Amino acid sequence: MNNTDNFSPKGMQKNSTAINYKNMLIAILAVGIILLGGYLLFDKNKSSAFIHQQATQITKVNEEKSDIQKSFDASLARLDSMSTVNASLGSKLSERNGEIAKVKLAIRSILNKRNASASELSKAKLLIASLNGKIESLQAEVVRLAKENDNLSNEKALLTMEKERLTTELSSTTNVKQELEKKVEIAATLNASNIQITPVNIKKNGKEKISTVAKRIDKLVISFDVDNRIASAGTTDVYVLVIDPDGKPLTLNGQGSGTFNTRMEGYKSFTAKVPVEVETAKKKNVEFAFKPDTNFQQGNYTIQIYQNGFMIGEGTQSLKKGGLFS
Repeated sequence: MNNTDNFSPKGMQKNSTAINYKNMLIAILAVGIILLGGYLLFDKNKSSAFIHQQATQITKVNEEKSDIQKSFDASLARLDSMSTVNASLGSKLSERNGEIAKVKLAIRSILNKRNASASELSKAKLLIASLNGKIESLQAEVVRLAKENDNLSNEKALLTMEKERLTTELSSTTNVKQELEKKVEIAATLNASNIQITPVNIKKNGKEKISTVAKRIDKLVISFDVDNRIASAGTTDVYVLVIDPDGKPLTLNGQGSGTFNTRMEGYKSFTAKVPVEVETAKKKNVEFAFKPDTNFQQGNYTIQIYQNGFMIGEGTQSLKKGGLFS
């Protein structure tokens, strides 16, 4: 091909067409690049907005979770402040404590999640509200029970004081009663009267004769009356002491003797213990015979009668030596 063909009208037309096609292609590519750049810019802006929205949402969730945690901590602080009182009230609040423990466990399980959802956080809020309600109810119960305990303590104190007063009065009454009983017991002591001491000589034929000669006396017959207008009917022991002229207490022949307690002189030896059937406000005669372990001797024999620890009567019988033919 000659170069002169390019400059011919036909060649120039052909070159012009090629140039136009190239320019069109360049234009199309430029528009495509522009559109792609716009799309990429739009997509980037959209992604940035989405990321920003997500970050905002995460921040909001974290703040909400933090607020819920603070609210939960505040509830726990209120609950802990009641622990001392709660413990002192014991089993009365055990059921409430069990309910609160379950709610606390549910709240902690949500707050311990790293990525708790919004619905879970909403549930945590509701549980905290329920927990606060239970805490308020528990506080009211604690106040009521504390007041009840105070009332019981006051009542106990009053009852203790009343018990002490009654104990004191009872002790005083008991003392008075014992004193009265003692006085009545003393007042019920028998009186001995009409005391008679009869020296008796027993003949060989068995007949008895009164004598005052010591060497002839075989026994002393002792007789007396006892009575008391307030003494209760029943059996009582009367102690008889026979004292020889030397001041020694004598014993019954073959029957033995013993000791008894007096109210003023301590323990004393008795010659005979005689049971007596007492009848209220009636005289009762008592009689028994005394034979000593040795022979009677010259001098005064004293008879003392005791009952209820008191000496109620005393008498004396004198025995004489006697003559040569007595």
